[in-house]
Amino acid sequence: MEPVRSLHDLLDLQNVDSQIDRLIDQRQGLPELDEYRSAHEATAEFGAELAAAKNRLRETGLAIDKTNGELELTQQKASAEEMRLYAGGLSARDADYLRREVEMLKARAGGMEDEVLALMEARDVIEADVGQLEEEVAAATERKGRLESRIREAWKVIDEELAVKEQRKAEIVPLIDEDLVDLYEGLRETRDGRAVGALSGGVCGACHLMLSSAEENEARRQNPPRCVHCRAILVP
Repeated sequence: MEPVRSLHDLLDLQNVDSQIDRLIDQRQGLPELDEYRSAHEATAEFGAELAAAKNRLRETGLAIDKTNGELELTQQKASAEEMRLYAGGLSARDADYLRREVEMLKARAGGMEDEVLALMEARDVIEADVGQLEEEVAAATERKGRLESRIREAWKVIDEELAVKEQRKAEIVPLIDEDLVDLYEGLRETRDGRAVGALSGGVCGACHLMLSSAEENEARRQNPPRCVHCRAILVP
């Protein structure tokens, strides 16, 4: 294979690879990706808060049912004891004891009624929180879906361009000496993807530094030509 032709094909390969790198960076750096991550985090956060609020709502409902049940039993017992007290036939001592028992049961029932009212008020607040959080989850989910659609559309366009560049790369690689390709790939890994540069007017196209006449002659004597500054492959 003709060395010069191979070098010029290598420069074409570098240009194509640079375009591929830019497209990949563009794909990974879409502004919508940060927005999508933010929307995803918001959806998860609101979802967790909603689940916790629904759990509180369920527990409050159970507490209301439990307290109402205990209240009903206490009221029934107070009513039954009061009926015994009013029925008479008790000694003064038993009547006094029963009267205190009825008062205690009524006081307990009053406390339970207050507790039920407080629980019902708490339930109203939690229900409002649940409604608000459901709206937040729906809004975050909708925003996330819109962003996902925009990202997929952008990726589709980029991927189509990538496919064209990858096809062009596949056509160029066989034209280049295999050892030269291996050297090129190794240099790309250590030089942030830029391994080849045109030598024009004594300037390296990779690092953009000027080579003196002696340095240029030294570079040209190497096979392949290499920049004395950055060690990139030079294409005269």
